[in-house]
Amino acid sequence: MGSQVSSDEMSVSAGQGSDEVLVSQAVWDYLAAAGRPWLIDFQLKQGMSAGIIRRGERGGCCAVRLRPVEGSRNTGAGMMDGPISSETRKAFIDLCRCARKEMSKQEGGSKRKRALLPCVGVLEAHGEGSLLQPPPPQPRRSQRQQQRFRKPADEEACTMLREVAIRKDLDSNVASHSEAELNTTCSICMGDIVERSTLEKCGHSFCHSCLEQAFKVKKACPVCRLVYGQLIGNQPANGTMIVERDPDLELPGHEGYGCICIIYSFSPGLQAPEHPNPGVRYPGTDRVAYLPDSPEGNRVLGLLRRAFEQRLIFTIGTSMTTGLQNVITWNDIHHKTSIWGGPRSFGYPDPTYLVRVTEELREKGITAD
Repeated sequence: MGSQVSSDEMSVSAGQGSDEVLVSQAVWDYLAAAGRPWLIDFQLKQGMSAGIIRRGERGGCCAVRLRPVEGSRNTGAGMMDGPISSETRKAFIDLCRCARKEMSKQEGGSKRKRALLPCVGVLEAHGEGSLLQPPPPQPRRSQRQQQRFRKPADEEACTMLREVAIRKDLDSNVASHSEAELNTTCSICMGDIVERSTLEKCGHSFCHSCLEQAFKVKKACPVCRLVYGQLIGNQPANGTMIVERDPDLELPGHEGYGCICIIYSFSPGLQAPEHPNPGVRYPGTDRVAYLPDSPEGNRVLGLLRRAFEQRLIFTIGTSMTTGLQNVITWNDIHHKTSIWGGPRSFGYPDPTYLVRVTEELREKGITAD
């Protein structure tokens, strides 16, 4: 298992089956509406129809299936049951890229893309629901203006991260000294410490036997959760992580930068011995997340890639949103699965998100060091 990274395919990527293509939800919505004549032309020329079969969570990415049109003069013998040719797949990918370019041209590119995003649902003070369009986009800045805006944002983010790290180090040092000098109670068994074992990094102390048992479950401090050694999760091994970059799409709160789109894709499979129900089947899934294409966003991207390689991003269990069991779920490393709506909608703006997700990654032993 490994991560697959692509910065060239801006709108589409290969799906789980030979007849599937993963398409940006905004691109497909455009093709299904204003770009409908292009789909009809594709069907006439290739003898293929395109239809959506699976929407990504919160509208980031969808799976489109290409099917031969029965009776079409362009459909070759035996093609109805065979795999889709690479030429046909390439033609559809080119169609999606043309649609993406057309979206960028209309209404100033970025403005058009934002208009294609779903409205944000809110509740008014009197309790009635209403739909608000996303706020109007800011005017495009020149490259020199972008550089002027970027520097303060970078400095502010870096300063915030440094302050958090310094506070944690100070708190850890104070806790370590007080634990070593004053604490005689093991926080695992809640009794007097027998054969004291003190963790080197954080300074917390426990009974030797208690700590050994705790490390068999997870090699992390039971008090502060600081990881010792490399933590390996139980994320399904058949997943891929694809990275796309859109320089024209700006995330709220990170103006002056483009957008990083992360596409996680998992095929269906059987649970392994480290999962809750070995041998039980779990369905596949596609998840999409967004980061600002800024220095701090790219730093977090690198940490997320390491977490993915250590199988820490996902796990198998019960979905908190649907209640379904034996499905792939997030594993306590929060992602922004929406562009708009703020924290309540798992979107932007969220000024402290990059700091929080960095801390969540640190607790799993994923750091920049």
